[in-house]
Amino acid sequence: MAKNLYITSINAESGKSATVLGLMELLLRDIRKVGFFRPIINPKNPNERDHDIDLVLSHFYLGLQYEETYAVTLDEAKHFINSGRQNDLMGIILNKYQQLGEKCEFVLCEGTDFKAGHESFNFDIDASIAANIGSPAFIVSGAQETSAEEVVSLSQLAIDSLHEKGVDTMGVIVNKAKPGDKENILNALRNSISRPELLFYVLPEEPTLSNPSMNDVKKWLNAEVLYGKSELGKRIDGYVIAAMRIENFLNYLKDDSLVVTASDRSDIILGSLASRLSSAYPNVSGILLTGGQTMPPSIKRLIEGWTGLPVPILLVQDSTYPTVDALHDLKGTIDPDNPQKIATALGLFEEHVKTRELKQKLISRKSTRVTPQMFEYKLIREAKKNKQHIVLPEGTSDRILQAADILMRRNVCDITLLGREEEIGTKILKMGLELDGVNIINPERSPQFEQYVLDFYDMRKEKGVTMDMACDFMADETYWGTMMIYQGAADGMVSGSVNTTAHTIRPAFQIIKTIPDFSIVSSVFLMCLKDRVLVFGDCAVNPNPTAEQLAEIAIVSADTANLFGIEPRVAMLSYSTGSSGKGAEVEKVIRATEIANKKRPDLLLEGPIQYDAAIDPSVAKTKLPDSRVAGKATVFIFPDLNTGNNTYKAVQRASNDSLAIGPILQGLKKPVNDLSRGCTVHDIVNTVAITAIQAYASKKK
Repeated sequence: MAKNLYITSINAESGKSATVLGLMELLLRDIRKVGFFRPIINPKNPNERDHDIDLVLSHFYLGLQYEETYAVTLDEAKHFINSGRQNDLMGIILNKYQQLGEKCEFVLCEGTDFKAGHESFNFDIDASIAANIGSPAFIVSGAQETSAEEVVSLSQLAIDSLHEKGVDTMGVIVNKAKPGDKENILNALRNSISRPELLFYVLPEEPTLSNPSMNDVKKWLNAEVLYGKSELGKRIDGYVIAAMRIENFLNYLKDDSLVVTASDRSDIILGSLASRLSSAYPNVSGILLTGGQTMPPSIKRLIEGWTGLPVPILLVQDSTYPTVDALHDLKGTIDPDNPQKIATALGLFEEHVKTRELKQKLISRKSTRVTPQMFEYKLIREAKKNKQHIVLPEGTSDRILQAADILMRRNVCDITLLGREEEIGTKILKMGLELDGVNIINPERSPQFEQYVLDFYDMRKEKGVTMDMACDFMADETYWGTMMIYQGAADGMVSGSVNTTAHTIRPAFQIIKTIPDFSIVSSVFLMCLKDRVLVFGDCAVNPNPTAEQLAEIAIVSADTANLFGIEPRVAMLSYSTGSSGKGAEVEKVIRATEIANKKRPDLLLEGPIQYDAAIDPSVAKTKLPDSRVAGKATVFIFPDLNTGNNTYKAVQRASNDSLAIGPILQGLKKPVNDLSRGCTVHDIVNTVAITAIQAYASKKK
């Protein structure tokens, strides 16, 4: 079953609140703990609470605190976006969502509140958030003042936009359809949008929901309630501006209208109240007095002596013109303290939405899409679950120090920095970093130095290492860090932002060594595409592996995929698919596939196969129609380093949405990972998190 659902609208005043109420009630019938989350709220002032959050929390008693149910305000979101910090914004939203998600079995998410003229901006934000939390989406559209053709056009555009972002769309709910338009809109959606898996529902306009109440007027204008507080639930169906004489004004009264007049017009006030007693005149919903003046004592006395005053009377300070101007922007809301409106909304939803069909779709739907930022967030979360101790030999590097600061602030792992204490301490102060909990070691001054030298000498003396050479090796931070892992003083190491790949890996070969039954160390890149994560190997270590080595790379790469939550379906790549080609390189891949299948018959592994047949379902249908791997491969094993390195870089550069994380070394007893010398601070943080996850996994073997 899906674990979440994202409700996003494609125009302002779409009736999203009523849809949320209906869906929440539907979910609570079968799910004990349902959460509600609004990534971005848009309060009119800092002290105002979000209307829809209050509505859901008060009506459904979810047991959540208000602060748990949203991440940022719209102004804060715009500030992040305008300053080019979209990733920081998404990180905050993901973190807040995950905290809520850990408490709940299901989370219903409601997108941003659209403002006229900003629909495209808001929808794009919603689509990005839905993609990054891995949620399918339901589109809500308002049909007021919109033709069936426009509804279809907007819906198709929204579906396409969500698909572009990697979001699964469950369907479209159209609210506020004109009387008699329901079937026209439904038929137009079904006939024009050729997606049979989508659900389409149309709800007719219900005036009791869309029209404002006297209470809405009170809140919108911050009006004072003079009389009739118990009658604030009355619905308003139009405004009558009273500026003429009483005998003329009475001719303009209509049922459920709001009378707006200056507070010194006693004749209008009394005439409006008297009209409620006469069957010859319509019944008004209330009176709104402008200008802020108090009524004459005699009028107040008359009103206060009227038992059971049938209409509320409100007072605002503004004059009539700006008050009426403000009323034009007022829309009806479903208030938490209006059970009649809530019941109407729920009844409307149940009548026009096939709830059994919708529930079945939710049960069968689970988004499998993973965005780069979602994957990065999962890395950090998994690393934090079982904190490990990671050593960073390049302790004097600015980027390493900045990454360590981030890792410590986020409590991802314990860290040891290697290098001269004075130099590292000076840099920390100069850069304004907080690294109080970090362990700093200068190998040559360490109490363990002599023991490490002896241990390394014993380990390598048969390879010609003398005691003096062992001292030199242990004075090198990379060798020292590797020995810390061997001795159990650290769980993993990350290096390479300054040192070469060879200098990072060589100590691991000499000290830690490979996993039993494996002869080589290899590497993979985690290729985070816009909607999924793939594993590419080997793209960094072995120039031209033999068939036996290629089989090892395939097996260990599949295990790495599993470690990071990627179901392994392994494609052994070649320039030939199946038996279509010949040559030494094809034969090598055929042999490697046979060896890997014999060693690990549990794996879904196939080769030789070309890249297009491995990744594209349509090509796979032609080239390998009966394959369980073709068209849906997740692990891609390249025949040599030249092919792998060029391909991963081409895939990474072909799309702005792609991210390559790695290289991740595999095959060692304990993890050591190499950084590119051009790596960013962000890359270092990711690699440390990956190393921590590998370290914990190695302890469980």
